[in-house]
Amino acid sequence: MNKSFLSERVIVKVGDITKENVDAIVNAANLTLLGGGGVDGAIHRAGGSNILDECREIRRRKFPTGLPTGEAVITGGGNLKARFVIHTVGPVYGLNKSRDAELLADCYKNSLDLAVKNNIQSIAFPSISTGAYGYPKHKAAQISSEAIKNFVTQNQTPKIILLIFFSETDAQKFIRQQNF
Repeated sequence: MNKSFLSERVIVKVGDITKENVDAIVNAANLTLLGGGGVDGAIHRAGGSNILDECREIRRRKFPTGLPTGEAVITGGGNLKARFVIHTVGPVYGLNKSRDAELLADCYKNSLDLAVKNNIQSIAFPSISTGAYGYPKHKAAQISSEAIKNFVTQNQTPKIILLIFFSETDAQKFIRQQNF
C-alpha cells in the first residue's frame, strides 16, 4: 500500500523503517539518545554500535542533560541502508500542557531542516510520539501532515519524504486524518 501526496513528494507506506533505502531515516528517540524500545530500539539494533557511539558524543558535547523535546540531531547510519539517522524527541502526550502540538510539529520541521543542511534528498519518518508516548494517532496525523506540507511548499529538498507505518491500520488512519 503506497499513497502519495503533494505532487508525489510525500509517500505513505507500510514497512520497516530500518530497511528503507533512503538518504536518512528519522528516529523517534528518547531524550537520552541511548536507544530504547519501539522504533528507537529497532534503529539502534539494526544500525549497530556506531550510532550509539555518535549519540554518546552528541550528549557529551552538546546535550549533557538530554536532547530537548522537538529538537533534532544527526548521526551516521551505521549498518543501515540509510547514510544518516536524524534523531528527534517527540512529546509525551499531555506532559507539555498546550505545547504538545507545537513540539510535535517541531520534530518534523527540525528534522527536515537538518535534511536540507545535509543535502539529504530522501528521508523516511516513523509516526513520532504515537506509540509509547501516547499521542492520539488522529491528532498526530493532522499535525505532522500540516508541518510537512508547510515545509514542502517552501523547500525543494528533500525530494522524497516517506511516512512509514508499522501497520496497514495505522497507515489508513493517517490517510483519513491527514491535512495535505
